[in-house]
Amino acid sequence: MTSTAQPTGSEGRKAHPEHLGHVIFITAAAAMGGFLFGYDSSVINGAVEAIRSRYDVGSALLAQVIAIALIGCAIGAATAGRIADRIGRIRVMQIASVLFTVSAVGSALPFSLWDLAFWRIIGGFAIGMASVIGPAYIAEVSPSAYRGRLGSFQQAAIVVGIAVSQLVNWGILNLADGDQRGKIVGLEAWQWMLGVMVVPAVLYGLLSFAIPESPRYLISVGKVSRAKEVLAEVEGHTVNLDTRVTEIQDAMRREHKSSFKDLLGSKMGFLPIVWVGIGLSVFQQLVGINVAFYYSSALWQSVGIDPSASFFYSFTTSIINIIGTVIAMVFVDKIGRRPLALIGSAGMAVSLALEAWAFSAKTAAGTLPPTEGTVALIAAHVFVLFFALSWGVVVWVFLGEMFPNKIRAAALGVAACAQWIANWAITASFPSLSDWNLSGTYVIYTVFALLSIPFVLKFVKETKGKALEEMG
Repeated sequence: MTSTAQPTGSEGRKAHPEHLGHVIFITAAAAMGGFLFGYDSSVINGAVEAIRSRYDVGSALLAQVIAIALIGCAIGAATAGRIADRIGRIRVMQIASVLFTVSAVGSALPFSLWDLAFWRIIGGFAIGMASVIGPAYIAEVSPSAYRGRLGSFQQAAIVVGIAVSQLVNWGILNLADGDQRGKIVGLEAWQWMLGVMVVPAVLYGLLSFAIPESPRYLISVGKVSRAKEVLAEVEGHTVNLDTRVTEIQDAMRREHKSSFKDLLGSKMGFLPIVWVGIGLSVFQQLVGINVAFYYSSALWQSVGIDPSASFFYSFTTSIINIIGTVIAMVFVDKIGRRPLALIGSAGMAVSLALEAWAFSAKTAAGTLPPTEGTVALIAAHVFVLFFALSWGVVVWVFLGEMFPNKIRAAALGVAACAQWIANWAITASFPSLSDWNLSGTYVIYTVFALLSIPFVLKFVKETKGKALEEMG
């Protein structure tokens, strides 16, 4: 499969793939895991109030059922890499597809609140696996000249998945005449909302049979001939395949398997750069972004907006999320990561403060006056826009770039773990906090948005335009 007059090394990797459309298909198929990540994470938004009503549970217990999926997420993310190294990237995608499907069916047909929580843990495990395997696979099959753009498919798929879940929820609610517990063909509307995920989950599994295994994995298990076939398929037949295989083998031999011990410093436990990564991850969650994706329908209903309108606003917020993500993808390499993070922090602080002010006017009847209601809706959309165009993308870019090569993998794992923990803390605490004082809850999120500004200014260094080997 190797010709005698082919470019080698980096020259070969810059060659235009002969079948770029096929490479895009492969990438899009793998990014279906990201779509399910976004879909499964936010689809619960439409079922919160119905679950509260059906099982007659208080805010604290309800929050645990909503947040418990994050335990599965953490386990799935922690184990997916090792499983993929043992059985391959495609097999992990297929396992995730099965788990997504089982979770959707189980969540739609629960016998009790406790088995609903169990199915959510299963779905969370699939989310965690998809969050790791998608970006890894895409990076390993993408030609280097297109890796950045193809890598963005995963984040784009996540935000599209969030939007589609809200659109589906809104459509099902309308079929049920605006009643989340209204019956549709024998099941309540909220059950259909959770069950519809079977469709993209099965599609993800079917697509995994149509894409090739990662050449890196194939080489690691001695299937060099098949690896060359895949490399020719994704990088083009003008690439010197023997040279590419040698480069991959050399890179794998040089890799340092970073461990937890490598992250430890002498005084503060972790090395300072690791604490910065943890800080970025935690601040990304403590501004309350996942309240917008897990609880927005329940939130708007709690201030007097009817269910159909509240579901529609959840959908429009998701569209704003997509727009903001596209803006970030356009500007992150143009104006830099730090400026984008600071712009986002300032915008989030102002919009969160406006939401806090608006919710302070909540009446005894549980509604907002017209002016405050309008301000709350606009501010909520502006908050999501500023998050999406900054911290939603920038944090992942920083985490992929800021650590020295020697500790990158382990440091990323610790930072991601901190992010799941912070996500759980916000998700589990919001219902109880909002019962205590909705306006006060948003004041807390505002404070975290404000604190993120001096954190970035003092501790976070710009990584734009720097080689990974320069970090440290």
